Amino acid sequence: MGTIHVAWGTATGPTPMAAYDAALADANVHNYNLVPVSSVIPADGDVVAVGEAPDLGPAGNRLTVVEAKSVQPAPGRAVAGLGWATGPGPGLFYEADGAEEGVVRERVLEGLAAGAELREWALPDTETEVVSRSAETGYVAAVVVAAYGESEPVFG
Repeated sequence: MGTIHVAWGTATGPTPMAAYDAALADANVHNYNLVPVSSVIPADGDVVAVGEAPDLGPAGNRLTVVEAKSVQPAPGRAVAGLGWATGPGPGLFYEADGAEEGVVRERVLEGLAAGAELREWALPDTETEVVSRSAETGYVAAVVVAAYGESEPVFG
């Protein structure tokens, strides 16, 4: 069974990329090359909400992720949400972003329900993580990242 760590972070910065990088640092996934995948949780995956990711390998490695992110100019608010639904077989992730936590959470849950219906999968266990932050100057970022297993070398 493989572990999928769900980590999250928020931050501010002088540029959009600086705010995003700092939010990734808050989640402890900033030293990896993130490789996005769509949204399917393997049947043998174990999803664990951790807040801050553990050490997943050397800096510069490739890390497979599903990511919800929001980067906004200040004054403003960044909201990112990730939800997951699991059952007896494969499961799903669904991500959303916006300006209001309640709206983002609702969109995540609606997306999970639609994805389960599309696949005709029974996914009775649903969880969400929604994070937000405001800023008055610069940029603000919010991220929720589901990291699949350990990182892998980019070369070789």
